[in-house]
Amino acid sequence: MNATASERLAQARAWLRQDPDASTRDELAGIITRAAGGDAAAVADLDDRFATRLAFGTAGLRGALGAGSNRMNRVLVAQAAAGFAGYLLQRTQGRPTVVIGYDGRRNSRRFALDSAELFAGAGLRAILLPRLLPTPVLAFAVRHLGADAGVMVTASHNPPNDNGYKVYLGGADGGSQIVAPADAEIAAHIQRVADAGDVSLLPRSVGYEVAGEEVVDAYVSTTAAIAHAPYGVQEMRWVYTAMHGVGWETFSRVVKAAGYPAPRVVEEQRDPDATFRTVAFPNPEEPGAMDLAFTRARAVDAEFIIANDPDADRLAIAIPDAGAEGGWRRLSGNEVGLLLGWRAAKAAKAARDAGGAEGASLACSLVSSPGLGAIAEAYGLDFHETLTGFKWISRAPGAVFGFEEALGYLVNPGTVRDKDGISAAVALLGMAADARVRGITIAGLLEELGAEIGHFASGQVAVRVEDLSIIANSMISLRAEPPASFGTRRVATVDDLSRAGSGMPSGDVLRYRLTDGSRIVIRPSGTEPKLKVYIDVRAESAAEAAAAVAELEVAVRELLAERG
Repeated sequence: MNATASERLAQARAWLRQDPDASTRDELAGIITRAAGGDAAAVADLDDRFATRLAFGTAGLRGALGAGSNRMNRVLVAQAAAGFAGYLLQRTQGRPTVVIGYDGRRNSRRFALDSAELFAGAGLRAILLPRLLPTPVLAFAVRHLGADAGVMVTASHNPPNDNGYKVYLGGADGGSQIVAPADAEIAAHIQRVADAGDVSLLPRSVGYEVAGEEVVDAYVSTTAAIAHAPYGVQEMRWVYTAMHGVGWETFSRVVKAAGYPAPRVVEEQRDPDATFRTVAFPNPEEPGAMDLAFTRARAVDAEFIIANDPDADRLAIAIPDAGAEGGWRRLSGNEVGLLLGWRAAKAAKAARDAGGAEGASLACSLVSSPGLGAIAEAYGLDFHETLTGFKWISRAPGAVFGFEEALGYLVNPGTVRDKDGISAAVALLGMAADARVRGITIAGLLEELGAEIGHFASGQVAVRVEDLSIIANSMISLRAEPPASFGTRRVATVDDLSRAGSGMPSGDVLRYRLTDGSRIVIRPSGTEPKLKVYIDVRAESAAEAAAAVAELEVAVRELLAERG
């Protein structure tokens, strides 16, 4: 056995000795036995599990469950909790307070309990939410309780065998997700804990608190106040799916408090189910994920569908469409974002006209529809483009609304400084109800918005690769030889956001503005082995905009084939 394999075995045995979880101990012990016997597959498995560790970044930790430093497990979570505690003790005067929440995924409650015990053992005031709850409730609780930090154990809409550790900071950060340099500083604390060795020696305490129901009650009442139901909508028919996540119990309370009629629920997906048994991938954006909701909607002749992802921080909307397969189509994140941005702009203008504070703004990620900028201009508001992620959107100065095309919406920044699929759903319910009173549908609202600011349409091209160097080489090629056109449409300007002085945080992003007003953005995915391209156009009609997107998608694929 070569030296590397011997070192891996030593690492694995050291990990095994400190692992408090019987299932991952058994898993790892079997691999060690096979690897020690010369099984090449087991040796490779150990290398995959221990050659690196899950990186702690601005999104915290996220990965597949299993034994090893490159998996989500109780050892890794203990290291993360102890490291985060060290960071909070260093940055906070007095005794830091941290709130911990968890969803319905495998091991979420166990990871949350470990974190609470370790935070308390390190001398922090640790407050555990009373039960499994949506991510937005944790984000709300950080601000509501005046906490210094929050941790949410969730992998959002990732595959069933994943879990994650999402971190928020209170105080000057306002309950937002972490950004640099906090991520690197926390990671350094975590690494020091890992280097010290056995996590079983870390101090633990059961002296943590369990938050009362009043925290959830406060979230429900605050969220219901976003858009109370107008008179005359009790016959409104709509469908809801929680996508096997934790959204239903909280959302149903909000719907009742706001006065809306109860939805027809997709019963098979209503309750938390860590196996996500009815979907191949628990993400409303994925093909097939909303098929049961479409079936339910057809059966009850629904007017629209609302879907949350498993931790309820994202929102999807679907509407009847005779031209779509099955008679229903899911609105894009940009379509929903523009509708909700329009709503926020009207409210901000009304507040300003009534003598309210100046400086209100709308914000979205740079890969989201530029239509939000057009709305801001029409209503005299400031507009901010940010890098992708609500850690940036939530920090936009004066933001009263923010969104990103991946179904994330910030509609109530005064209380939740992150995307919130429940608050966004209530805001959309309010728009649908008001429109219904006027005799129009959500589709009619989209037409009205298009008539007011122009018809915006968006498209995406994603190229998945096995070899990540292909993505890097494509970006190098595009920088070395910038395209002069996409099909027949010529490039007017190119922005390279990897260069200093771009006006926003640095990122591996190329943005092309075309002479006809269209825009193309190219960037590597931050979570998958993909090169992603975002296409946005503006036209006189919805049909013209859709045709332009289709033409540019072809041109983009041809360009990437040449550069790949």
